[in-house]
Amino acid sequence: MEIRLEPFQRTDIPRLLSWVRSEEFLIQWAGPFFIHPLDEIQLLKYWESGQGENAIRRIYRVSITDPEPKVIGHIELNNIDWRNRAGAVSKVLIGERQYLGKGYGVQMVDALLKIAFDELHLHRMELKVFDFNEPAIHAYQKVGFVIEGHLRDYRRVGEQYWSSYLMSILEDEWRERQSQ
Repeated sequence: MEIRLEPFQRTDIPRLLSWVRSEEFLIQWAGPFFIHPLDEIQLLKYWESGQGENAIRRIYRVSITDPEPKVIGHIELNNIDWRNRAGAVSKVLIGERQYLGKGYGVQMVDALLKIAFDELHLHRMELKVFDFNEPAIHAYQKVGFVIEGHLRDYRRVGEQYWSSYLMSILEDEWRERQSQ
């Protein structure tokens, strides 16, 4: 099954809300962007921030055909910097648990990179991932991201600090992988 990225709609807000199960999960998915408990007002403002041609983010729902179309996840192209032709992959989520571990995360990120490099003509994409999230790190490396740095004690979660990796991929690296 192949995935498809479609613009995130206002009507997708209740589904996204149902996927966020805890404060820790919210932080792992979205960093400090949202405040727990996540609610419709925050997601409505988020959706509005992705509207318009000059928005710094493009927000997508992720769907598959199984055999009917089904929304299984969420992904965002964020921090679009037109001057430097750069952006970030963020808020990557497979919300339907039965689709975890089946390679959809790799397909989602690759589809987002296709938009970034082919449609938006960006040169560099980056992301941050908590260093304990090994399945995500492996998926990002499979697409071609490389670890550039380790952000120690990057986020405070309760009484703990979580560290993150900064990862990136350049347009020519992605194109090289596509040609193989």
